[in-house]
Amino acid sequence: MSGIIGGGKPDTSAAKAQMEQQRIETEKLRQQAQEEKRGMAEQEAARRMARSRGGSRMLLAENRLNPEAGVDETLGA
Repeated sequence: MSGIIGGGKPDTSAAKAQMEQQRIETEKLRQQAQEEKRGMAEQEAARRMARSRGGSRMLLAENRLNPEAGVDETLGA
């Protein structure tokens, strides 16, 4: 008799499905945040490297096969 009157368990399948969807969405957002953070770290590392090495590139002679050797031309010769 208790089953007919309402003594049975309530149906929680919809709530479980919603919780699973929220868990999946949260996991996706967490992965996206990690990828974004990794990308920003890579960009920052590239900026730091460019700042530390960028100045020497501008001083190299582009009209030589070996730019580090410089240019042989001197003023007045």
